[in-house]
Amino acid sequence: MIYAKPRYLPGGDRNIIIELGDEMSFDLNFLVHSLTASIRREKPKGIIELVPCIATIMVSYNPTEIGFETLISTIESIRDNLGDLSSLELESRMYYVPILYFDPWTEECVADYCKNLGVEHSDPDVIVEANDLDDRTTLRRIHASTDYWVAALGFWPGLCSLMPLNPANQLIAPKYNPPRASTPKGAIGLGGAITCLYPDQTPGGFRIFARTPMPIWDRLQQLKAFKNSPALFKPGDRVRFIPIDLDEFKFIDSQVEDGSYEHPYVDYQRFSLRNYKAWLADIGKSNQDSEDSGNA
Repeated sequence: MIYAKPRYLPGGDRNIIIELGDEMSFDLNFLVHSLTASIRREKPKGIIELVPCIATIMVSYNPTEIGFETLISTIESIRDNLGDLSSLELESRMYYVPILYFDPWTEECVADYCKNLGVEHSDPDVIVEANDLDDRTTLRRIHASTDYWVAALGFWPGLCSLMPLNPANQLIAPKYNPPRASTPKGAIGLGGAITCLYPDQTPGGFRIFARTPMPIWDRLQQLKAFKNSPALFKPGDRVRFIPIDLDEFKFIDSQVEDGSYEHPYVDYQRFSLRNYKAWLADIGKSNQDSEDSGNA
């Protein structure tokens, strides 16, 4: 649930953790990023950095400029002025991410993991079974037929946690135990109910079943999309996966290598929670009408 009053937890002598609720929901995450945006606009004295996550915000501050209790009071005042949750809007970019489903690199990674542990499984097939799907084709169709919300960045620089904007396309998967020592750069993973994009070759515990040639992290900021930040995504952005074949993957990869690749995206738009809820109601009604017609 979303708390009527947030919990403020000390994180050492220079951080406050604001816990706004205890669920993994879109509404709660939207509130997290709305409050984060409002705090940034107000620019309270003494705040150094804000790190929003799924249900929390970490506030780093200078205790010589603002005290713990004063900071809480300041944040509470900003929260009180947010208004009704349903009326909130956030700036949101849309990125079109090309991905190759069931690619050879993630397949090889999973096979290597299984060989080292003496087990046998295929991550795409684990996801198919966990969601009671017919086959990999159904997995690809469901995964690629919704837009995703960038709920948080973390675990690794540039790694994004994504929520499907159409709840009907929600997929789940058990996480690795133990995790992998390495994951291909650009792999798409699913763990619990969260989809992620691995920005670099990293350890990982999500089930991997696709890969993108499009970079989402550029430490040296060489490509145009990284002019203002080494991380491509920001919380509140949206992602649409575009299925491609191996030839297209190789073509995009060659453009990335020679520096000519341009990330496909739509710049900032206003994402309205009220309009989103209206859209959900419309598709819910459409689905119900389809079920009723089928049962007639």
